[in-house]
Amino acid sequence: MRAALARGMVIATIAFTVVGCGPIPDGLDDGTKSSGGGQSASEALQDLKKLEVKGRASMTGFDRDEFGSAWSDVDKNGCDTRNDILIRDLKDVTFKEGGKKCIVQSGVLDDPYSGKTIKFERGTRTSSAVQIDHVIALADAWQKGAQAWTETKRKELANDPLNLLAVDGPLNSQKGAGDAATWLPPRHAYRCPYVERQIKVKVKYGLWVTSAEKDAMQAVLKAC
Repeated sequence: MRAALARGMVIATIAFTVVGCGPIPDGLDDGTKSSGGGQSASEALQDLKKLEVKGRASMTGFDRDEFGSAWSDVDKNGCDTRNDILIRDLKDVTFKEGGKKCIVQSGVLDDPYSGKTIKFERGTRTSSAVQIDHVIALADAWQKGAQAWTETKRKELANDPLNLLAVDGPLNSQKGAGDAATWLPPRHAYRCPYVERQIKVKVKYGLWVTSAEKDAMQAVLKAC
């Protein structure tokens, strides 16, 4: 009987490993650091209730330039936003020779979306391996309130570190302008921090959610 019980415990452990998220790879935490302050799922659910629920507005008039020039130096530190985020999110960073330590030449990303370790090397054929994701996509923001904003506020959203993550390039392309109802990180261990972060951005800027998006966010958070 003891042997049977032991075998049952082993099977249960294996089942949990397969069905669950599995161990978090080296260099990746549970998302607290990069989710912008360690907001809990219960707090995020409360914040979600604050968001207005409406349908998508038209994409008419949308253009990336409506959110200002890409990767402006909004904090006036001499580095553009893209390099600021690479410096924040990569490890083992090296910089382009000459000038201040600003233009990232190489580094290593522990990708939160996939769990993979990705080597970044600046170059026309290699830079796209790591991209900077707008957690709330700009096109999505445009359809949920941003088209009524001033250009200054749109530029702030586009360059806000809270709304930016260095991630796997192909996954960022796959996400496109998707919201939580149409795209979530394939790495299940990061879905809670991802949705929590999206809600923080939407609360901060007063963006609304669709009914399907709200349902998807609630489903993720209730499983955290």
